[in-house]
Amino acid sequence: MALSKIQFRPGVDKEGTQYTTDAGWFDSDKIRFRKGRVEKIGGWEKYSPDPIKGVPRSLKDFGTANGSRYLGVGTNLKIYVEIGGVYSDITPLRKTTTSAASFQAFTDASTVFVTDGAHGANSGDYVTFSGASGLGGNVTAAVLNQEYRVSTVIDSNNYSIELDVSANASDVGNGGGSVTAEYQIGVGLNTYLPSTGWSVGGWGSSGFGSTSGLTAVNQLRIVSQDVFGDNLIFNNRAGGVYIWQESAGLGTRGVALNTLGDNSAPDTALSVLVSEIDRHVICLGASPIGSTISDPLLIRWSDQENATSWFPSALNSAGGQVLSVGTEIVGAVKTRQEILISTDSGLVSMRFVGQPFIYAFSTVSENVSFIGPNAAVTVGDVVYFMDAGGFYSYAGSVQRLPCSVHRYVYENLNKSQRFKIFATGNPDFSEVTWFYQTDVEGDVTHYVTFNYLENLWSVGTLDRGIMTQTEAKDFPLAGSNDLSNNAEANYIYNHEIGYNADGQPMTAFVESGDLGIGDGDQFMHVSRIISDFDFSGSQEDAHISVFIKGRNFPLESLTLLSTSQVNNSTMQSYVRTRARELVVRIESSDPDYGWSLGDMRFGIRTDGRR
Repeated sequence: MALSKIQFRPGVDKEGTQYTTDAGWFDSDKIRFRKGRVEKIGGWEKYSPDPIKGVPRSLKDFGTANGSRYLGVGTNLKIYVEIGGVYSDITPLRKTTTSAASFQAFTDASTVFVTDGAHGANSGDYVTFSGASGLGGNVTAAVLNQEYRVSTVIDSNNYSIELDVSANASDVGNGGGSVTAEYQIGVGLNTYLPSTGWSVGGWGSSGFGSTSGLTAVNQLRIVSQDVFGDNLIFNNRAGGVYIWQESAGLGTRGVALNTLGDNSAPDTALSVLVSEIDRHVICLGASPIGSTISDPLLIRWSDQENATSWFPSALNSAGGQVLSVGTEIVGAVKTRQEILISTDSGLVSMRFVGQPFIYAFSTVSENVSFIGPNAAVTVGDVVYFMDAGGFYSYAGSVQRLPCSVHRYVYENLNKSQRFKIFATGNPDFSEVTWFYQTDVEGDVTHYVTFNYLENLWSVGTLDRGIMTQTEAKDFPLAGSNDLSNNAEANYIYNHEIGYNADGQPMTAFVESGDLGIGDGDQFMHVSRIISDFDFSGSQEDAHISVFIKGRNFPLESLTLLSTSQVNNSTMQSYVRTRARELVVRIESSDPDYGWSLGDMRFGIRTDGRR
């Protein structure tokens, strides 16, 4: 029987049906295309064995003048700085009370009531006690003097916490008269609420021109971070702007920027960044001077080379600008010569021009915008971003990217959770990837990847809260988004390292469209397969499964016809299959190896129908 070489068209195409994707790839997971060939992506492993609290949605790696290499991590619950695999909690404090808090325990119960006048805490917030004495039994001083989450808020003066031990009949004390309670800034949600915020509804609707209470604690917690010198500046969307000063040490927390310098930094903002060209700290959606409420279109910047000087004067370059496009700033990314800002209805270019205006603003587009604050990434001199209706690039002008998986992504995308979408670049493989949520419940589980050198697309699944290409670290970093146990045990991972999924086998596959002879009016018989794979890593037990599926009509369900196991010594695989249309699926699920696919040859002949 003659052999037929089948060269599948590179890239995944899901714009039509599997039948119309003849001699092309229709579905995939954890593969990439390089030089038109399919290969398994790299694996991942824990960056540090220590877990972090909350779902990471922001990572910022940076180095300091003394050679230290840090990682800033922003979750919906905490802000961390990591060095040497150890995470230090730098979450700012909202309030500290001294000699005010007292405790009440109940026999055989782990719940303890705390009394602290005007505590201002919400359920889920973190509080750290110190200076307390034991209550007389199981509830010792060591038990009380640590960090707790507020379990239930009873009223403005009382709330409860849950201990790791149960009180006994001897726990009748109140903790003494020297209890200090340090309340961290309120935690944020892990769910986006699209109906909350400035100008709910369109022009003329009842909500337009008013706010329904967008704050840092009633909205999806998205943290923006950037570096000023050796210091980390960060902001919780719709919350305060803070700075962690490296010189003060890892035992210190971030402090509000408006408590330093001239005390004129914004009280709140939607995001913060630092201009690398001119060294201004820039707050987007900032509160005006003298106000605690964010103006969703106001941009404010500090004096040049001074993160704590914000009051404009003839002696500095601090200033501000209100945008005229849209109703709210969604996000921004830095490019080499400008900052590209997205509102909810357009794009604005922000360029440094010096005195007297400092920055010039120009509208780039009023038709497209970022679908979420993190839905754009800069790779080289090009910004790639996801809009509510498509994928785009920007390099001085906006260009729509032809996408062969557009319908698949947008039909499955949960747009109500669009602010969870994030983009990441991987220049080593010429890739940009967007991660998104599909289900109503849960979190981000799917991704779509664009190879911008070859204009090829692929799709897959992976649970992640954020991913970034690092500058001061060795590998791309990503954060998990495990929501179990109140999302208090997530991890940061190194990616593109090895071949496994954190020590476990990684399943990767690619599946073709329907293959037929001629116009599909003839049956075909396949007798053998000569596979062409290149294995990497541990090849002793490496093997790949080649599945042949078939059907006789486009709307008929696929039936598995044969399975072949291919390793690095397999010459050919003998099969016996027949159908009018065939589908080829390549899949691997064993540990410690990678692979790339060359050309496959099949022993095919026309066959009569019996």
